[in-house]
Amino acid sequence: MRRASLAVSIMVLLLGLAAWAADIPMVASSLVPAAAGKLSYEHDRNGNIKFTVSTKNLAAPSQLTPAKNAYIVWIEPRDQQPQNAGVLTVNNNLEGSFSGTTPHKTFNVVVTAEDNPTVTQPSGPEILHGTVQVR
Repeated sequence: MRRASLAVSIMVLLLGLAAWAADIPMVASSLVPAAAGKLSYEHDRNGNIKFTVSTKNLAAPSQLTPAKNAYIVWIEPRDQQPQNAGVLTVNNNLEGSFSGTTPHKTFNVVVTAEDNPTVTQPSGPEILHGTVQVR
């Protein structure tokens, strides 16, 4: 009886943890038609949202026309200005990744191609976008 109770408790815990994580496909722009992106997120122990942007078949920003210097990940919380979260790095296999944390529960994640990685507002073309809505 005790084993069954422990097994049920563990199963409930695992199901609860699974409900806190999700993967969302990102929409690619026509500038990078072969690119695919995924936005994964989960709660951390402080109640923040940890998120990761993963891409495949994404050319280096220097290969775009016109050429750019960096892909920037923006967090756009509802009714707020976009925030530069950092640089999405792309390797020689055309795979990109970026991880960040935010206290916001509902926000867009937008990747733009920029001339300068320290820009404070998106000015380059949108490359990928996705939306996180945590209940």
